Amino acid sequence: MCRRYHNLDHVDHNKTMVDMLRWMRERRKKVKDLSNPIPHAEEKMKEHIHLNKTKTSYTWIGHSTFLLQINGLNILTDPVFGRRMGFQKRLTAPGLEIHELPRIDIVVISHGHYDHLEFPSLKMLKGDPTFYVPAGLKPLFQKQGLYKVIEANWWDRLQYDSLSISFVPAQHWTRRNLFDMNTSHWGGWVFETGEQTFYFVGDTGYFRGFQEIGRRFDINTVFMPIGAYEPEWFMNISHINPEDSIKAYMDLGAKTFVPMHYGAYRLADDTGPEALQRLYNEWERLNLPKDKLRVHKIGETCWT
Repeated sequence: MCRRYHNLDHVDHNKTMVDMLRWMRERRKKVKDLSNPIPHAEEKMKEHIHLNKTKTSYTWIGHSTFLLQINGLNILTDPVFGRRMGFQKRLTAPGLEIHELPRIDIVVISHGHYDHLEFPSLKMLKGDPTFYVPAGLKPLFQKQGLYKVIEANWWDRLQYDSLSISFVPAQHWTRRNLFDMNTSHWGGWVFETGEQTFYFVGDTGYFRGFQEIGRRFDINTVFMPIGAYEPEWFMNISHINPEDSIKAYMDLGAKTFVPMHYGAYRLADDTGPEALQRLYNEWERLNLPKDKLRVHKIGETCWT
């Protein structure tokens, strides 16, 4: 009997086939402009990234994929470089191609959905990375021939050289086939360098867990999802909308907000520009400091 994982308070993503059909009917009535992709950075710091051994930086590759350079380590979050997701073409190319990446030391996976866990991408990475994955995913990695895998449960704190890595809750679900619903967990990852703390949220709806994460960690930069929220009656349990992403940021007490999970794949009915506009509107409505919101172009590198 496989273990089944749950959200806090047993909040379930319990949508039915009737709900799915209702969504499909709604989608046919919507006309969305997909001709305005999220832009790429005019200049990409490829050479600097390869030479960097001391400075802290992060580069948005697209969707939920970041290259973090921390304490001399190269870290990838949810590496997905595929040109398709199911029947959908990728809307924007990755900010860096796999062959342009440096040797990778650490890969963290937030959960098993295909837009966050793509084995062809993982197998093409340079280096000999250690894979940090939610509880329940290790057997799947081993079947794919990847054995350097460490599983984590919520609130587990792990160490890689001088870097502390913690697995924290999210409100989501996972499935890769008809028979493995929620047989592995989901969550976010917190990286503590000794000087700065980065929080990669993964995929989530808004939930009370953000307050507890904020109590436990002094977060400098949060990589926060803002897309795949429409229709909200269907998505709100498992995907956070832009307004609630700001509420989560405030719950965390984080210093800097970096949006992600928008503009690469059409996973729901919203578009990347729509998500960004709602984010900007709410940030302005709340009169939050403009320099604390860092919206990056694809392939853009930030040195911290």
